[in-house]
Amino acid sequence: MIDVPIVLAGFGPVGREYAELVASHRAQWRDQHGVDLRVVAVRGRSTQVEVDGVVPSREQWEQLEPLPYLLARTGARVFAQAVPSDGSDQPGQDALQALGQGAHVVTATKSHLLTHWSRLNEVARRAGRSVRISGATGAAMPAGDLARSVLRGFDVEAVHGCLTGTATFVLDQLAAGHPLDAAVAEAQRRGIAEADPTADLSGADAATKMRLITGLLWGWDVAAVRVEAEPIGGPREIEPGHRLRQVASARRDEPGLVRVTVRAEPAGGPLGALVGPEKAVRYDCGDAGSVTVSGGRSSPRGAARAMIKDTIGAALEATAGLR
Repeated sequence: MIDVPIVLAGFGPVGREYAELVASHRAQWRDQHGVDLRVVAVRGRSTQVEVDGVVPSREQWEQLEPLPYLLARTGARVFAQAVPSDGSDQPGQDALQALGQGAHVVTATKSHLLTHWSRLNEVARRAGRSVRISGATGAAMPAGDLARSVLRGFDVEAVHGCLTGTATFVLDQLAAGHPLDAAVAEAQRRGIAEADPTADLSGADAATKMRLITGLLWGWDVAAVRVEAEPIGGPREIEPGHRLRQVASARRDEPGLVRVTVRAEPAGGPLGALVGPEKAVRYDCGDAGSVTVSGGRSSPRGAARAMIKDTIGAALEATAGLR
């Protein structure tokens, strides 16, 4: 049995789901996988709490202590990050400190992966620890796993993906004759789009996820990847049997470039066949053909499940670094 004490950073929707899953499925994962996952502490912006089973209410949390002290005192094997991508440097510094203390890093936070990619990989390899990012590349859709390890030896030539459920839903609403504002409002009403959908509509979110995938797939430095993104605008004419999709793409023979375009995809193809907020990624593998992964819920629960998968993988698989 492998004991896996976890320090969790962030207790918003994803963090709460993660902690609840660990508490409710602990016995199941001990039996199935031989790992004993347990959250031993939770950290917020300025307070923290040690945990023995159920996370105490915020009123019982205490002042934040330096992360290295907490990791050393609790013997944490995994540092799990479910904090917002707000552009601050703190998530990156925390991840580097955790690796330095001998903990694996599991993260659903994107911002510090874009700014600290090479440094995280270097420190993780030196420490013999892994950085797992499934929750940042597609929530419950395991696109990151294919890029990181499953397609090793497949000589992937290109990758194309519909990576935001908001974009897929809005484009189908536009095709049905609804104006853009109404399409976005309906996506927000259904809980598909965030309060500020700018990153989804501009292509920025799809580009971020594709940048991370290229880093896992080809070892590109995601901080240096250039982005050309086409925003979603009004409806346009397309030929019958096709659907408009926001597609993020990268090619191995165009290193360091990610493109996001709004283009017509065959309705029977893996990207054109998506419905509502579904997502998919297609890997073009040359003489091995194409491999597509689709589905997976875009929700706090889906992201938390991806983090759980990564936590178990970090404990069981002898890999170091981001790849």
